[in-house]
Amino acid sequence: MLLVGSGGREHALAWKLAQAPSLTELHAAPGSPGIARHGECHPIRAEDGEGLLALARSLDVDLVVVGPEAPLVAGVADVLRHAGIAVFGPSRAAAAIEGSKSFAKEVMASAGVPTAAPLAIARPPCVVKADGLAAGKGVHVCRSQAELDEALRTVVALGRSLVVEELLEGPELSLLAVCDGHEAVPLVPAQDFKRAHDGDTGPNTGGMGSYAPVPGIGEAEIAQLLAAVHRPVLAELQGRGSPFVGLLYAGLMLTSDGPRVLEFNCRFGDPETQSILPLVEGDFLELLAAAVSGELRGLAPEVREGAAVTVIVAAPGYPTEGDRGTSISGVDEAEALGALVFHAGTALHGDRLVTNGGRVLGVTGCGASVAEARAAAYAATELISFEGARFRRDIAAEAAAGRAFTLSG
Repeated sequence: MLLVGSGGREHALAWKLAQAPSLTELHAAPGSPGIARHGECHPIRAEDGEGLLALARSLDVDLVVVGPEAPLVAGVADVLRHAGIAVFGPSRAAAAIEGSKSFAKEVMASAGVPTAAPLAIARPPCVVKADGLAAGKGVHVCRSQAELDEALRTVVALGRSLVVEELLEGPELSLLAVCDGHEAVPLVPAQDFKRAHDGDTGPNTGGMGSYAPVPGIGEAEIAQLLAAVHRPVLAELQGRGSPFVGLLYAGLMLTSDGPRVLEFNCRFGDPETQSILPLVEGDFLELLAAAVSGELRGLAPEVREGAAVTVIVAAPGYPTEGDRGTSISGVDEAEALGALVFHAGTALHGDRLVTNGGRVLGVTGCGASVAEARAAAYAATELISFEGARFRRDIAAEAAAGRAFTLSG
């Protein structure tokens, strides 16, 4: 099979898929130093549909899994499918659920999915969103006029139209589901931490950490969310002639009035995937292949007991800027402690591991509880260093302290 992408999410996918009994060969494009430990990497960009098609044909792969959102929104899955290549990842038309905030709003309205109300006039408090992909950094929470003015300047600088919504309050929840166009099979619910600094302060990022499972969100709550959120959207997209085959990720706010959708993503979450996949047992490749062939009915991934917590180690200027070429130390020592270290933005200079992005590494600790997994993650994170490296110190703190969530906040 061929895995498309190079980030921490793709490293986690490569790590999990490499364990699948049904896997014969794992290839990745373009891959990363971390992914290269599990399969062969090929220097083809994730957005290069024709290059990926030529590679898939030369390798005679029977499945392509597309990790990042940009190639999906650009239609890479269509290029491959039209040539007869099986793809786990939605078409360009279905991926618009993430690629266009206004399209997502229209779909949710038609499907009757609860979400934040749109606002005709931008005035605080509100949320301003760039209508398009922004690597997790296109959402601005505006509680004051100064924050609103800055958000509007930022969105205009991106050259995007904008969507203005009511500001919802409550804990956030990420619920990812493997979909075959009709059925939705949920993965372990997770929570991620988008703000750059402790206490949920600072600018939005692609994600500074995550944990799974979420205390209080069990099978009954998951079934309720699938019925209210994922399945109506699948039915709406199917009715529009754009069946969604791939990973449908709902970012939810658990308000006092019940769950509301903040956004949909058309791919695995990053860094939620790094916390979810260590809890999934069995042949994950078979689950993805079943989605592609439309045979998910009755399937459910095995989930092991315990929890996982992921801490992102980022460049000093992230999310405004990344870092490149700075030597990284301590990865071997962190792994020796039992942590999983997923490469998000790294490169090799000779035999030297160096930074190559904003989010550089994701360190995942596992344990019998969120508290135990959190302790393991931070013990390993402390061993990793490069000049200016930083990470949040409050990832999963509330859950580790015993807070449980409900669907009403």
